Amino acid sequence: MLSPSSTVLLALALAAASAAAGAGAAAAAPEVGSPDTATADPPVARPETAPCAVQLFADVQFADFSPKSFSYAPPADCAPPWAAVVLEADFSVTAGRQFDRTASIWIGGANIYFGTTAEPSAQVSPTWHIERDLTDYTPLFAGAQPGEVDLDNLVDSTFTGVISGSARLLFYPTAHHRRAPVVADAVLPLAAARPTGGVVILPTGADRLAGSFSLPTNIERAYLDVYAQSQSGDEFWYACVPDDVAGPLQSCGGSSFREAEITIDGTPAGVAPVFPWLFTGAIDPFLWRPIPSVQTLAFEPYRVDLTPFAGALSDGRPHEVAVAVFGANNHFSAAANLLLYLDRGSQRVTGGVLRNTLDAAPVPHIEQHVDTAPDGSISASVDTRASRCFAIAGAVQTSHGRVETEVVQTIRFSNRQTFAISAAAYVQDIAQATTIEQRTRRTGRHRHDRDEVSQERRWPLSIHFAFTTNPDQTSAQTTEIRQRDERRESRRHDGHLVHFSLLSNAVSPADTLLFDAAGTRVGQTGQSSSQSYFAADSDGRCYSRDIAAAAGVLTQVTDGAQCGGAPGD
Repeated sequence: MLSPSSTVLLALALAAASAAAGAGAAAAAPEVGSPDTATADPPVARPETAPCAVQLFADVQFADFSPKSFSYAPPADCAPPWAAVVLEADFSVTAGRQFDRTASIWIGGANIYFGTTAEPSAQVSPTWHIERDLTDYTPLFAGAQPGEVDLDNLVDSTFTGVISGSARLLFYPTAHHRRAPVVADAVLPLAAARPTGGVVILPTGADRLAGSFSLPTNIERAYLDVYAQSQSGDEFWYACVPDDVAGPLQSCGGSSFREAEITIDGTPAGVAPVFPWLFTGAIDPFLWRPIPSVQTLAFEPYRVDLTPFAGALSDGRPHEVAVAVFGANNHFSAAANLLLYLDRGSQRVTGGVLRNTLDAAPVPHIEQHVDTAPDGSISASVDTRASRCFAIAGAVQTSHGRVETEVVQTIRFSNRQTFAISAAAYVQDIAQATTIEQRTRRTGRHRHDRDEVSQERRWPLSIHFAFTTNPDQTSAQTTEIRQRDERRESRRHDGHLVHFSLLSNAVSPADTLLFDAAGTRVGQTGQSSSQSYFAADSDGRCYSRDIAAAAGVLTQVTDGAQCGGAPGD
């Protein structure tokens, strides 16, 4: 739920949106009655200028485990600076049977897209469209680079779905009356050790994705965009329990807490909480037809602010930046990009870290109770909690004076699971919550030269799973899921609010699978799903779309309901 202060900001945002006519256009509405993949997500905001397009690959088929290479060259007819750079990609999979697959796109070894695919059915060949704003990554596109798209896909007599895809970059020139956006001066990938990149697999918490860099000596700001995708034994990490009770509870081990941890030269430098992505084959594939879960088709990287280390990174020595996943218990796929913003007024800056209270690892608190009755039935609860509260501050002496940056972050994680297990039923309920609060304060040499950004994120997830067996040995599996991604951000200069934004993305599917006495699926009932997406900011932009589905087809599309009734502006 949004906090009371968020409610006030929401009212102001809607008032601003009502006053701002023609702030933008909504995404093309998905078709009611269609079984094709549908989301309520908005398109990336675009400038007014006409874009130049660069095709990365077109109509490539993915039916094996070989990377597909392409060559990138910048657009010949519109040079930077660009007002925006946007990735667009379209995928499809033929009707039949196929798993959800992981897809990623790379240029110059840097990841520019990471996501998963929709699953087909015997009658439906899904298509889907993804977009990503890559404006921050502008220097990556300045010269010719090798590219690669990875989408491993097994096709045989059982798994028949062939996936196809195309992708392009759109470069929007900066209008004459507009300033070009501030973008990174360098983008450095952390990826597989080959020119075209690729994910690095982290089987355990001791494994690392690491990069050693000889960096510029005039770094003023630094960020790390982190992806940590759970797969294999870690795919359902939010449903896992401690090893000593995994057997009785018929669940995965390793406990239910994971986080990505960032180090610089071995020193703790930041934390990237792991988002509980649910793929289109998760638990019950019918849950996600036609509406996938939050971010499923296009993951969003978690951006870690490393600016307090800017002075230390600018000392002319090589530095290692690394990512590990605490609690990894079989398989995480990791990738990251280091973004550097330079002081263009000097060739060398000085400075260092002033304070760092970040511990190397969290200490999760776990309480578990398992009661076994004489008949063998089990009732149990497992509560896992972890919290982080730390501050990292640093200073850098730039061409425009000394700048101090302090990042203060509080992260709270909780996962409560209850079990009721008997000969006739297996019931598991999961209530998970991740809350991230961050304040970043930058202070210049003048007393009134102070900027502050406050961010709040909430990732609630609830899952009800029940498998029941009838006296005649027929059975049913019922699943209900509620997942949300909620964000709030405000920016202040010298204590005065200058900008704020809100975002809420919620998905809620349900389904019951039916099985005969031999365990063969014979049908399903009660399949339904919905997604509600809302975003607004103090510039007057507001977007709202609600969609619903039942029996695998889209039944409703409602635009603007949360924006005062206006279509998504």
